[in-house]
Amino acid sequence: MSTDITHMRRALALAAKGRGRTSPNHMVGCVIVRDGQLIGEGYHVRAGEPHAEVNAIAAAGGDIAGATVYVTLEPCAHQGKTPPCVNVLIEKKPSRVVVAVEDPNPQVSGKGIAALREAGISVDVGVLENDARTLNEAFFKYITTGRPFVIAKCAMTLDGKIATRTGHSRWVTSDESRRMVHELRNEVDALLVGSRTVMLDDPSLTTRLDRQGTRDPVRVILDAGEYLDAGRRVFHLDSQAPTWVAVTEPRQYPFASDIIRVPRGKGGVDIEALMDELGKRGITYLLIEGGGTTHASAFEAGVVDKVWIFIAPKIIGGRDAITPVEGEGVATMDEAIELTNMQVRPIGPDLLVEAYVKKHHVYGNY
Repeated sequence: MSTDITHMRRALALAAKGRGRTSPNHMVGCVIVRDGQLIGEGYHVRAGEPHAEVNAIAAAGGDIAGATVYVTLEPCAHQGKTPPCVNVLIEKKPSRVVVAVEDPNPQVSGKGIAALREAGISVDVGVLENDARTLNEAFFKYITTGRPFVIAKCAMTLDGKIATRTGHSRWVTSDESRRMVHELRNEVDALLVGSRTVMLDDPSLTTRLDRQGTRDPVRVILDAGEYLDAGRRVFHLDSQAPTWVAVTEPRQYPFASDIIRVPRGKGGVDIEALMDELGKRGITYLLIEGGGTTHASAFEAGVVDKVWIFIAPKIIGGRDAITPVEGEGVATMDEAIELTNMQVRPIGPDLLVEAYVKKHHVYGNY
């Protein structure tokens, strides 16, 4: 069993290399071992390209007869943009396949495992299952609910402020923390902010990292009150990613890439309806970087799955200084949104708190 764990850890590390490039598909890694020796490995590099199993078989020279195949997700059993991986495995005749987690996709779920067993190949399932689920938590939510996995990110001072009483917010946190946010932007499909943030801060909402091969997320701006104008930087970018504006009334924004019209919700755009629309557009992984009002709307709508809270060693003070989650708030502590699986780590001089919203925790609903 320890050998299985070692090889599956390697397969998971390989899978993670596809982070931010496989959406709307999952990240998958594969390791092939025969007689105790690694003979091939691979991962799913990009959506539409060969899957991990195919790449690992090619790396092994095509001959994997009698070998053990370690794969982080159940091999696909349906025809998509590429042929079913389970057919390739059956043809190549490994003696054993070790799967970390069953694929939640109804087109696959259990079918790939069953097909392998019917072909006389031994299959073991569940090695490092929780690690595999966490790696693909965005895919797991998207494929089972049709909505993106949502991270709410904020940068605040130790006394819980994201800006001063005058609205000044550059910069709350360190260069190291801001770089980490750009790493996250490089991974997600889309970035959501409110129109007030765009008008006051005039951000670019792009990925800025000092290396090649990065990409910008789709930019989604909430504008329930016709607050935007064409002069904002986000509408004049040299970027391959589009900028969409979500509205509640029929409006014309010739400077935007597209308009998403959704119903009006409490205080503005109906966030749940917007999540459904983004899911239909293939957005599986969404980062909310809005101000206190946008975060409040997202939490009140129950769409947030995870939080990233950067805490700077600074004190702002002031009853009028802006907090990360505004809105009406809850009346009693019993109504507070509970977080779970919280982890805290230093990022330069700051702290990063990562936690899941309890009802959406990856080991629970999906």
